[in-house]
Order: sequence, then C-alpha cells, then structure tokens
Amino acid sequence: MSGQTAGTARLKVVVADDQAAVREPLAAVLGLAADIEVVAAAADGGEVLAAVAAGPVDVVLMDLRMPVMDGIETTRRLTEEHPEVAVVVLTTFADDESILGALGAGARGYLTKNAGRQDITRAIRAAGAGQSVLDREVQNRLLATARAKAAPGPGGAAGQPLPDDLTPREREVLTLIGQGLSNRGIAEKLFISEATVKTHINNLFAKTHIRDRADAVRRALAAGLA
Repeated sequence: MSGQTAGTARLKVVVADDQAAVREPLAAVLGLAADIEVVAAAADGGEVLAAVAAGPVDVVLMDLRMPVMDGIETTRRLTEEHPEVAVVVLTTFADDESILGALGAGARGYLTKNAGRQDITRAIRAAGAGQSVLDREVQNRLLATARAKAAPGPGGAAGQPLPDDLTPREREVLTLIGQGLSNRGIAEKLFISEATVKTHINNLFAKTHIRDRADAVRRALAAGLA
C-alpha cells in the first residue's frame, strides 16, 4: 500500500460520510491510532474520488448512502481507477442488496455502524494488508443468502466443483470460512497461528480462483462444506 513503508509510515485513510456529525468525530477518533492518518473527510462520492486522486490513500472508510455519487458506485469507480486503494464499508444498512452490491463493486470489508472503534480500526488495518473483514451481522446475512442459493433444486446442487489438489487443511479452512469464522477464529479452532491461516487462505484462493471472503462463503456452501 502506498502509505506504508517498513514499519514506520501510517495507513492513509479517507473517511466518507454525508453527515458531518458522523464524519468528523469518526475522523478524529481514527486519527488517534498510532498507525492511521486520516488524510481527508468526504461528504460524497465525488469528494472521495478527488481525495484519492490527490493521494496517496490506502483505505477509504465508505458510507453507502451519500449524495452526488453513492458508496457502491464510488467503490466501483475506485476499484476500476485505483485498484490499490482498499474500501471498507461502514453503514447502517445490512440488507442483501447493499451487502452484495458493495462487495460486488470491490469493497474489501463491510461493517455496520454498530461496530466499535476497535472493530473499525482492525478492519482498516486488515484492508490495508489486503485482507477482507466482515462483521458478524453481515456474515450471517451472507451465509443465509448463500445457503438459499446453494440449496439443491430439481437438478441437484449447483456450483463449481473444488479442485482436486486442495489439501485437507485447505478444505478445513474453507469449511470454517463458510461457517463465518474470522482468521482469528479459524486459528483458535485449528490451534495454529493467524499467519498460518493466512497462508492457507492465500493458497486456497489461488487454487480455486476465489476472489474474496464473500465468494469463499458461497463456494463453501455450494460444495456442501458449511
């Protein structure tokens, strides 16, 4: 990421929310973290794109309902024009359309505004490191939706089969992702380190061409692993 160098530079973050009463306190609180620098606060998607263009920016903390250009369209534009910038959605909305729209547009994380400061900073750090973070409510919605779509119909279960070269551990990790566990939860369940979990996930995603954690949940369910 552009704002990070060997252990010293801070993650450069843009906070986007159309309500100043939310945007300004959030920017102030995030700015207290030793490894985060809020470089801009934006009231709409146009201001986000301008801030990123002025750069450098590592992560955008993105509201969904904004004037001029909403969060989903802004995320799509960022993914196309600035793929190096990670988007973490922070919104009051946890409906299927909002979640799938944001993740489909390229968001790397999705939190509801029930999330605490530690949850938000953790998600920003994870996104800056190339990882995805979904809060529990969002994971549960995705699981419910994926289970409904993966349910066998008259023609049997749908879904792309998993490759034969997955190791037993990689299948186990995919199963636990499908059950909604975080990297930390998987590490605790399997009695391994989070670094080892990340290695398994990277290998798993490469072999299966899974794009992100939401896609992994869908593939696990379609394969009958969760």
